[in-house]
Amino acid sequence: MSADRQAILAEAARVFPGGVMGGNILPSDLRFSFNRGQGSRFWDSEERSYIDYVLGAGAMFLGHAHPHVAKAISAQAMLGTHFFATVNDVALRHAQRLVPLIPCAERIRFTTSGSESSFHAIRLARAFTGRDRVLKFEGAYHGNHDYAQLSTTPMTRANFPTPQPDTAGIPGVVRDLTLIAPFNDIDTFASLLSEHGYEIAAVIIEPIQRILSPLPGFLQAVRELTRQYGIVMIMDEVVTGFRYALGGAQAYFGVTPDLATYGKIIGGGLPVGAVAGRADIMDQADPARRGIETYVYQNGTLQGHPLGSAAGLAVIEVLEAPGVYDRAFAMAEKLRAGLQQVFDRHGMGIRVFGEGPMWHMLFTDRVPQNWRDITATDLPRLAQLELEMLRQGLFILPNARRFISIAHTEADLEQTFEAADRACRVVLGKSMAA
Repeated sequence: MSADRQAILAEAARVFPGGVMGGNILPSDLRFSFNRGQGSRFWDSEERSYIDYVLGAGAMFLGHAHPHVAKAISAQAMLGTHFFATVNDVALRHAQRLVPLIPCAERIRFTTSGSESSFHAIRLARAFTGRDRVLKFEGAYHGNHDYAQLSTTPMTRANFPTPQPDTAGIPGVVRDLTLIAPFNDIDTFASLLSEHGYEIAAVIIEPIQRILSPLPGFLQAVRELTRQYGIVMIMDEVVTGFRYALGGAQAYFGVTPDLATYGKIIGGGLPVGAVAGRADIMDQADPARRGIETYVYQNGTLQGHPLGSAAGLAVIEVLEAPGVYDRAFAMAEKLRAGLQQVFDRHGMGIRVFGEGPMWHMLFTDRVPQNWRDITATDLPRLAQLELEMLRQGLFILPNARRFISIAHTEADLEQTFEAADRACRVVLGKSMAA
């Protein structure tokens, strides 16, 4: 490690808790500071290049520094960067483009993150139904607020529907209001609703939950049962929105929720999110209703941010081009198939899987269907391989989902296969030496 890098990391440790800016931390030899990004790659402060499969937690579907997006941000910056949370021209144009694309959207309200979006969607659902409880699925991530940070990464098993907190500081009353169900298990879901359905304000669901694809008919059954019990169905499209189609997972799977939440991609990597949905639910946030019992306060100083909306409009223009999605899906399939060949050649016992522009891998012989299928695999051994892949120039985070952008090339894939091959040899060599 160079002296410059040591100095950067030491300064980060001085000013940030744990020396990091969030919840992920890498071994000391793999820590770095991002310097710049272009297309499918980024460079650290020592000018080491990485092929990026994290892509800003999926936000950079177009890749880093896409010229059309960068131009739009630059042009808007010359016109003003912030006007408070009132209507501005570029945010209005952004909303006018989004509403026709999102199947459930009769109204839309911007936020500044996916976490904020899910928080406000849950509040809207509670006000609309007059109920307090929320059901989420084990292993799902809906942000960093109290109602979301329950049973996101539980490492011990509890009986459904009992939640397990992911962090200290969550009041017990929040846990008491939250029910947990297993993803892809419609029988357990239906049973929970038969007992608690008329107490539940919202069911919030990731249509593709982290690395789990829905079984055929599962999302449709959730939609039908929530409608039967008068529950607001919230589809968390922070990851799937724009990634699977311009209409997101709603269009891809043919399921229309009552509300949908967005972040990441819709602002071109800038801090932009949104809640979209039925007018009768969304209109509870109309400030003219202030003083009415069902009025829902929803506000944020930076929502409808002009730079984010300018970037978001540019993203839509890029994704509307013919063949963009076909190519992204095809490249992801090549990536999964090529990695599978590498791992099979080394006898690793790894299954590579995923749907659309996402890919994942586990030590397993079958594609997982729920969180407990994932935790039944050898995650520590997988992390060892993932860290070695990072040392070989592939930016992936241990035990996290992976993405591919529209900027990844055939050359990137070939270099990825070569790096994965080297990583396998290192890991197997260490195992033999031990």
